[in-house]
Amino acid sequence: MTDGDPPATGAPGRIRSIAVHRDDVATALEASLRSDREVVLRVTPPFSGRMRARLHSLGPGTVSTPPAGDRAGPDGGEADPAPIHVDPRDLVSDVPPYPEVDETTAEHLDADIETRRERHAEAVASWRETVRESVVGDVELGAGGRGGDGETVEVDVAVLG
Repeated sequence: MTDGDPPATGAPGRIRSIAVHRDDVATALEASLRSDREVVLRVTPPFSGRMRARLHSLGPGTVSTPPAGDRAGPDGGEADPAPIHVDPRDLVSDVPPYPEVDETTAEHLDADIETRRERHAEAVASWRETVRESVVGDVELGAGGRGGDGETVEVDVAVLG
C-alpha cells in the first residue's frame, strides 16, 4: 500500500506495505540457497494500494534495473520507478540451515535408500514449514520503496497463506 494519493505527476506515494505468500518466500529462499541463481520477491510498478511481491529469478550474472532517476521515459522525462527486489533472507527472522542430502543420509546410515529419501523429504518439508512460520512482519526496502531516491524505508509485510 502507498501513502497518500499519487501526485499530479503520476508518481506513486511511498510504499507502506507489501504482501507476500509464505510459500513464495520458502520457494525463493530454497532456490537461492540451492543454486547459483538469485531468486527474489519482486514488486513491480506502477505501485498501487495492494502490492504483492511475486517470485522472480534474477539468474546468475543478471544486472539489476537502474534506479528511475538514471533512466529516461519515452518523452525524455523520468521513467517509471524500477521494480523493487526483496531478498527472501530479509523476509525470514532466522534462516535455518537447509537440510543437505549428505546430512540426512548420515543421520540414517542403517536405513535403505528409499527410507533415506523419505527422511530427507521429511527434513526438507520441516525446513519449509519452519521458513513459512518465520516470515517477518516488516522489512526494509532500499531506494525509499520507490526505486531510486537512495534512502531505505521500513514497510509492513502482510503475510498470505
